[in-house]
Formats: sequence, C-alpha cells, structure tokens
Amino acid sequence: MSPAPEAPKGRRGRRGAAEDTRGQILAAARSLFAEHGYEGTSLRRVARHAAVDPALVHHYFGGKEELFAASVQLPADPARVLSPVLQLPTAQRGEPLVRAVLGLWESELQPTMLTLIRSAIGSERQSALMREVFRRRILTTLMTGTDFDEQEKELRAELVAGQVLGLLITRYVVRLEPLASLPVDEVVRLVGPKVQQYLTDPLDLGPNGNRD
Repeated sequence: MSPAPEAPKGRRGRRGAAEDTRGQILAAARSLFAEHGYEGTSLRRVARHAAVDPALVHHYFGGKEELFAASVQLPADPARVLSPVLQLPTAQRGEPLVRAVLGLWESELQPTMLTLIRSAIGSERQSALMREVFRRRILTTLMTGTDFDEQEKELRAELVAGQVLGLLITRYVVRLEPLASLPVDEVVRLVGPKVQQYLTDPLDLGPNGNRD
C-alpha cells in the first residue's frame, strides 16, 4: 500500500499522522502568548498561525486555559499550590505562602522547576510566557479578599513575587550559602513576615509614589 500523500504546506484541516499537529499548535500558541499575552491570543488566531482547522485546537486542548497551561508546561498547578493559602485570612498568609512555595521546590519536582526558571532567565520568549503565568494564574489570586484598589493589589502582588522569586533564585539556582542550607522552617520564619508586610501592611511609596 503506497503511503498517503503529504498535506500541502499551509493547508488547513486534518493532517497526516506523521505530522505532529499537537506540537504545531503548541508552537504557535507559545509564540502568540509570548508576543500578545493571554487576552490578545484567541484560539482562532492560534489555529491560523499553526495552519490548522480551529476545531483541531479544541480537539487537542479543549479551551484557551488548557492550551495556555500546556504551552507553559508548568510542573504543578498554581491554583492547587495556592489553594490552602488563599483559604486563610489575608493577615495570616505570609508564612504559609512561603512554606507552600518552598514545599514545592523541596519536592521531587525541583529539577523541573530549575529547568523552568533557568529557561525563563535565558529566553526572552519563555520570560514572556512566565510573565503571563504570573499575571494570570498567580498574581491575580494573591490579593483575593483584600479591599485595596486594583493598582495597589497589583503592586503588592508584584512585591510578593519579587521577594519569593529572589529567594528561590538565591537558594536553589545560585545556591548562596548559608541560605541554601538553611532549614525550611528557618527560611519561613525569616522571610514570611516580609511577605506578610507586602500583603497587608501600609506601603510607604515616598514623595514620588503614585497610586492614582
């Protein structure tokens, strides 16, 4: 039996089994999410960029949220990691948040997490994807239950992210001693209050600060 003819380049619709249609969709999605962000990327736009029928995007990924998660290839679901923390009052989230993040990094997922953060540092496109992850799936949830205006919520969430990311890079990527060998309980005790400060304490933005 002769092999099926190769689908013409740029043709939409179902492709031959030898072609990695799912991979083509993911490659297109990564490029578009990095360039245009989550809100600026539609499933139809991804399908057009990948030169496939839009129905195939739904077939492989269901919806945009699933496609976005697959594009970034997170080793853990941020909603699951943060869920126990978000069930606490905002005034009590600092130390539990640090403990939850460190628990993830102290697990068997650490090699995958290291690869993810190193790729984000070394790749502009991966950095853009990670920014979208932080904005959409982490930062927007950290201030749940607070009464600050949206601009201040965003600032506080970004301060928390900066504190936690700095800790992770110093402890697990650079492995700066003695922080790298400090017991988790000690790290939580030292860093948790600073995170709590960013979550709830008054912010002194100085004379040039602007919350308008």
